[in-house]
Amino acid sequence: MSEKTPVDFWFDPLCPWAWMTSRWVLEVEKVRDIEVRWHLMSLAVLNEDKLDELPEQYRELLETKAWGPVRVVIAAQEEHGAEVLGDLYTALGTRFHNKDEGSGKETVAAALKDVGLPDSLMEHWDGTAYEPQLRASHKEGIDKVGQEVGTPVIAVPGADGEQIAFFGPVVTPAPKGEDAAKLWDGTLAVASVPGFYEIKRTRTKGPDFSNL
Repeated sequence: MSEKTPVDFWFDPLCPWAWMTSRWVLEVEKVRDIEVRWHLMSLAVLNEDKLDELPEQYRELLETKAWGPVRVVIAAQEEHGAEVLGDLYTALGTRFHNKDEGSGKETVAAALKDVGLPDSLMEHWDGTAYEPQLRASHKEGIDKVGQEVGTPVIAVPGADGEQIAFFGPVVTPAPKGEDAAKLWDGTLAVASVPGFYEIKRTRTKGPDFSNL
């Protein structure tokens, strides 16, 4: 049997659009021979040099809510291994987005409990012990795709073996079954064309979590 195609996925658990895409790529795992490898990126890091240019509401979100969760997640990775990221992201995203429980300390602590990780990880909520690792993980993803994007970032092997990275796809609701497979095949097709950069249209719907 051939080895599964590795798919590297960078996420910030706060982002509802990354959550939608992550649920889609997990659906793709069921219908295509791929294996998702999870990595952390940070919307706070991504935007820290341009806070003055952002809308006030988004700036406040980044300053007050974006740091704590990613600090806890990177601590979980460093202390318990990268293999915990997938389940922890699922627990966080389900509570943040599907259940609309918010992204505060109580919710993150509950997500840790969901996946059997120690509550002591919450000590990193306001800490910077693993900030170098957080920034390194973020930089790895952004360096592959460029600065003018957000989360998620997906990287796959290209025809020559080098990784091809792209932002998105941004989709709602997350496709299931063969629809998920079609979107995956199409995404790989356009991303593998030399010189291809972007397809985009204005979003007319918000994230739809009804089928998750």
